[in-house]
Order: sequence, then structure tokens, then C-alpha cells
Amino acid sequence: MVAGERYDPSDPELVAARERARELTARYDDTAPGADGERREILERLLGSVGEDVSIEPPFHCDYGEHVHVGDGFYANVDCVILDVCRVEIGDDCLLGPGAHVYTATHPLDPAERAAGEEYGEPVAIGDRVWLGGRAVVNPGVSIGDDSVVASGAVVTEDVPEGVVVRGNPARVATEIE
Repeated sequence: MVAGERYDPSDPELVAARERARELTARYDDTAPGADGERREILERLLGSVGEDVSIEPPFHCDYGEHVHVGDGFYANVDCVILDVCRVEIGDDCLLGPGAHVYTATHPLDPAERAAGEEYGEPVAIGDRVWLGGRAVVNPGVSIGDDSVVASGAVVTEDVPEGVVVRGNPARVATEIE
């Protein structure tokens, strides 16, 4: 699965891993405001790696958690979703607006193959100092360069170079950041 090969999501090991993530995110979402130590402890158990000064506002959802790696100074606002069947690498000093979604999971295009239930994924890499606006969506296999901004509501379907603002559906470069 993590290698991007087709897999059966009903495999008992994968079901157990998703249940573990749901239990941990439910605990995280139930923490009191200001419970930074408890939140940190849960994130360290849930995510693959957690930098310093990381904050994720509840509610938060991920498939497995263990494939998510966030750098120092990471902040995610409420209602963020990371579907991490493959690795999601998020750099330092990144901001995710409310309702931002990052997807690595995808399905075969052929209807018969899709109906058979197999899935696959493609990793996502987000550079340093990136800001995803509210309700932005990052699709499987995308890389976003350092210092870039994804405007609110944008749907990123292709790689984003360093130092630009992208917007729209599909997201396109709107301007360079000086």
C-alpha cells in the first residue's frame, strides 16, 4: 500500500490500523482547549513523525496517521483531513486552513476494477513555509514547492513550483511571490 501498489482495504491488518487511528483521533478531538501536553502525546502516537511546536485544531481526521510526517511549526486549523495510505511529508512552518484536505488514496479508473474494491495511493510532499487556504484540496501524487500558497478552495491536481500562488479548479499559477 505505502509503495503505491494496489491493496485490499478490507485486509484485517489495515482495518485494525484504521481503527487505531480513529481511536486516537477521537481522543485527540475530545481534548480540552489548552491541553497541549496531552495533544502532543496523542500526536506522537498517531503520526509518523512530529516536529516541534506543532498544533492541530480538533476535529482532525486521518486514515492511518503513521504515514503523516509534519515538520516544526506546523499548524492545521479545524476540520483538516489527511488520507494517508501513502506517505504525506509536510515541511517546516506550514499552515493548513480550515477544512484543508490532503489525499494520497485513489481508485482505478476502470469501473470493473474499481467495483472489485482494490485501491492504491500516491505520496504527497509539501515543502517548507507552504500555506494551504481553507477548503483547499491536494490530490494524490502532488508535490508543492517551498514558500507557495494554495488559495482557498483550490484543487491541486499537478505539482506546484516554489514561490507561487495557485488558485482555481484545477489549480493554476496566479502569481509569483517576490
